[in-house]
Amino acid sequence: MSADNVFDLPAWPYPRWVAHRGAGKLAPENTLAAFRLGAGHGYRMFECDVKLSADGVPFLLHDATLARTTNASHQVLAPVDHAQVAIKDVANEAIAGNYPWATLSRLDAGAWHSRAYAGETIPTLDGIAAYCIRNGYFLNIEIKPTPGTERPTGEVVAQHAARLWAGQSVPPLLTSFAPDALEGALDTQPELPRGLLLDELWSGWLETALRLGCQAIVCKHTLWDTSTVTQAKAAGMRTLSYTVNDEPAAQRLIDLGTDGIITNRVDLFSPA
Repeated sequence: MSADNVFDLPAWPYPRWVAHRGAGKLAPENTLAAFRLGAGHGYRMFECDVKLSADGVPFLLHDATLARTTNASHQVLAPVDHAQVAIKDVANEAIAGNYPWATLSRLDAGAWHSRAYAGETIPTLDGIAAYCIRNGYFLNIEIKPTPGTERPTGEVVAQHAARLWAGQSVPPLLTSFAPDALEGALDTQPELPRGLLLDELWSGWLETALRLGCQAIVCKHTLWDTSTVTQAKAAGMRTLSYTVNDEPAAQRLIDLGTDGIITNRVDLFSPA
């Protein structure tokens, strides 16, 4: 008897295998090129990070700053107050959410990874949604707010997701480490599925997920054991893991009866 039958959980429409940030580390993360590479390895579900530009456009980026995954340190960017700032002089403080989309859209988000991806741009959530919907792919949107914008980011991302996937049979799964972001999503678009991300099991983790109306818990994979899986499933939650990059770890999670595995190793694990 499967764990699902034991707990009589609601139907779960998402595949077990999820490509982290598009294609893990094989392509520049959170870019359309990464999604295409992940799809080329047979993946049908992708995870990505979404935050807001200064003028409210949801776009894909993991870090709060631009330095690691764009060429911002070599550009002159116009912050929202339109004062020209040489980012090479303040690279460590180039907060992505302080810049309008017109500025962010001009950055190179691929050359940092390898020469083959030079010229790859930062995608908007609208663009990634169009790609996924057109190809029948599933999406896990991690709401990744600029610090201090947790609730409004959750609200805006949920609003866009509801609009973009209107009429589709399977909506995106919204997840976040920030309860305030999930609360914003809940209050704005309660019909969208949500998941609480955890990098540790802090006091009240399960109660928080229940309060936020979550359908899933997404843990650092080492946190799942028989006890935590049982607690989550008994509460009606699906159980997902990040970031799983070796076969013994993946097999342990499968044996525990967990529902989703987020991986960088799209070249190692076949999602079939």
